[in-house]
Parts: sequence; structure tokens; C-alpha cells
Amino acid sequence: MYPNLYCAFLDLFGWDLPALKLINSFGFFVALAFLVAHALLKKELQRQAALGHFQSQKTSVVVGQAPNPIDLGLQAAMGFFLGWKVLYLVVNAGDIFQNGGLPQTHLFSTEGNVFWGILGALIFVGWRFWEVQRNRLPEPKTVEQIIRPEDLVGGITAAAAIGGILGAKMFHLLEYPDEFVAFLKQPSVNAFLGGLTIYGGLIVGGLAVYAFARRHKMNFLRLADATAPALLIAYGIGRMGCQISGDGDWGIPNPSPKPGWLSWAPDWIWAYAYPNNVNAVYGPRAAGYTGKLIDPNLQPWPSFEGYGTYLDPAVFPTPIYETAASILGFAFLWGMRKRWNSAGKIFAAYLMFNGFERFWVEKIRVNATFDFLGITMTQAELISVCTFLSGALLWAWIQRASNKD
Repeated sequence: MYPNLYCAFLDLFGWDLPALKLINSFGFFVALAFLVAHALLKKELQRQAALGHFQSQKTSVVVGQAPNPIDLGLQAAMGFFLGWKVLYLVVNAGDIFQNGGLPQTHLFSTEGNVFWGILGALIFVGWRFWEVQRNRLPEPKTVEQIIRPEDLVGGITAAAAIGGILGAKMFHLLEYPDEFVAFLKQPSVNAFLGGLTIYGGLIVGGLAVYAFARRHKMNFLRLADATAPALLIAYGIGRMGCQISGDGDWGIPNPSPKPGWLSWAPDWIWAYAYPNNVNAVYGPRAAGYTGKLIDPNLQPWPSFEGYGTYLDPAVFPTPIYETAASILGFAFLWGMRKRWNSAGKIFAAYLMFNGFERFWVEKIRVNATFDFLGITMTQAELISVCTFLSGALLWAWIQRASNKD
């Protein structure tokens, strides 16, 4: 496992670049997922706009104005933070992160270089001032601007990201209320960012995108169709981040020998010990495995400072299964998007696929359970059933409406 890019580059290439400790592997893959989803959504909106499903909009904007004090203030704040905190950590990473120091400890602290912060603020303000002055007119004027559907991709992605992160955190705290109590007792940014539930992100992120679509008078079902393939591949990329960082999103212990029908696959497809997982799990866990210290003389893995543990017995590598399922689902939806013309069909298929896949993966995942109508299940199992049924009902409604036409 590579909890951050520093560990990955050190192990794979032998490059000792302490500044890379600032980039968490899971965060890197989440960012990559958003970039890929952004590109695919833009491409699909362009295609649907060409078919007449989305129309360009007109808006009035004022151009040629003088520099805005609020805008300059935001630029100053951004420049100050980048210089004071980020540049400080990058330059001093070799000393700061010695002896296993965690980036979060320093990132959410008051330490930094004030001089570099002031310099960063001046550079950002100066650049923005020059840019605005260059386009300034003797007399500002109002012009009409055309907004194409693909121009809204940034706003759609931002709505999904903000709503998704808030929803993922909210649902995680509902699933693990003890963490919510601990956060209230000792609040911190690091504690808030830790622990996310994907279904919470999908639900609240989806509502945020719905509100965005209503505001910009976009057909929501068409927009949902456009986003569905991107959502699946982004989910798969995110699960790659879970696997590579070893963030705890693994399965239950799997001490059974690999079956013959999987003889073609490497052993880590069947069971994996997650060495150097980002949570540095140590000691026995209720799920049935124990975190043990890595001894490079006895085990075939290096031991990264601050993370050197592995799971015994090995567990099902569920992120790998979900990544594979997401890739297959994406390929199917991407191939069918030009054949299914009825609005909402692609999204309905996405809901059914997502619910079906997640329900069965939950059977071998580690998660908190509860009793519902006499049935013991996890939060994700309940939501996955609702997701599948929602997709099936939407599909049936679309088919019925199509038959009437």
C-alpha cells in the first residue's frame, strides 16, 4: 500500500521526495476521478446539445469594470495561504516529516512562513490587478453572453463535489455516531475530513446537481443520463484510491485458499493483507483480523515509517472488485448511450447496476450493521436496495411513457 505519493515514488523509483508526503494517495485518486468525470460529462453534454436536448442560454454581463476590492481580497487570501502554508511545507518537508510526522498535523496547524504568505498575497493581487486593468474600458458596458451547455460543466462538478463531500460526511456520522460525539468534544478540520460514506455523497450530491439543473433550466433526466457513465468510472477510480492507500474500505477476513477457478489471477485478487495501510491498523479488530507490525526480514513488504502494519488474516480486497465492476458498468452505459433515446434510461440503468453491485459487495465488506424489520443489514445494503428499486421503477415509468407515445 502507498498511503501517500512519497511512499509510492520511494518504493517504485527510489526517489526520496519528502514534499510528496503532502499528497495523500486517496485524495490524488479522488481528484483524478473528478477530472475524468468532468471531461466525460463535457463530451456528453456537447453530444446531447447537438441532438437538441440542451439549448444555449443568454445572459448579460458587465465588462470593462475597475478592479473589485472583494475579488482582490480573495486573491490575497489565496496567495497568502499558498505562500504561508503550502510553500512552507513543500520547502521544509525534509525536516518537518522526519520520524513519521503526519502531514495533517502540520497542515491544520498555525505554523508557516508569514513572509512567504505576504509575498504570495502581493503576487496574486498584483497579477489579478494587472489582468483586470488590461481589459478595463473607459466606460464599463453590458454585453450579451452565450452560455453553451458544456460551459456549465464546472458548475455541475462543483455542485456535485460540495454536496457529495457534505453528504458523505453526514451519512458517515449517522453510521458511526460515536465519531460525531468525539468530533463535538474535540472539533478539528482533520477529524471532519476523515471518514466518508459514498452513498451519502451520491444522494446529497445528486440533490445539489438537481438544484443546479432547475436553476439553469436543464432537463434533469437528460442531465442525469449525461452524468451516469461519468459517475461510474469516477467511482471506480475512487475505489482504486481506496485500494492503493488501504483506507479501511476492505472486506472481511478471508483465510480460505484461493479456488481453482481463480488460478489465473494473482493471490491478492482473492485475499490481501494491506501492508502499510494509511490507517496503520494495529491490534485486534472486531471484524476478525489483527493489525501486526511488518518485519521486512520476515514479510515481503517494506515498512514505511508511521504506517508499517498489515492485516492477519488477509481480507477480501473489495475495492478491486468494485473498480472492476465500475469499469464494466461504464463500458456498458457508454456503449448504450446512443441507442437508448428515452430520457432517463441510462440513469435508471445506472441506479440498478449501482444498487445491485453494492448490495452483493456489502456481503463481504466490513461495516456497521443494524436491525431493520427483523433483518440485520448495513446502511449501504438498505440504500443499495432502495437505489435498485428506484432505478427499476424509473425504467418501468419510462417504458410505460414510451409505449403511450
